[in-house]
Amino acid sequence: MLKRFAALFAGAPPKEGHSGPEAIQLATCTILLEAAHIDDDFTEAERRHILDVLRERFDLSTEEALELMEASSHAREQSTGLYRFTREINSNCTVSEKLRFVEEIWRIFYSDGVLDGHEDHLARKLGKLLNLNHPQLIDTKIRVKEELKS
Repeated sequence: MLKRFAALFAGAPPKEGHSGPEAIQLATCTILLEAAHIDDDFTEAERRHILDVLRERFDLSTEEALELMEASSHAREQSTGLYRFTREINSNCTVSEKLRFVEEIWRIFYSDGVLDGHEDHLARKLGKLLNLNHPQLIDTKIRVKEELKS
């Protein structure tokens, strides 16, 4: 499985709409990892949350999710930006799927109870890259905050 993920970044990026599920998984995980690392404090709780999201959303085993995280970590380190990853999500996900994804981003940001300035900036940037409007972004933020209060 790791070889398949690595092969995605060996050559030119796939054309929009012509990528497989591995490319979507890699893009999703890479952005989740970026969200977890943006405040320079990648916690065990964030790591577990990302693993849970990957297992649930993509029906992966723990081993497969860990391999995906390893490949995504490498992709994140090699990347100069998020556009390539958000393009993959935009090409393959509905607005409601993107909103659920952004909710996971907010859950990562609020896992330590504090919204860092870098996290807030990344949320706004991802909203634009995912073609979501400001009210949609704020609605997802409020939903997650309310959920975490319970």
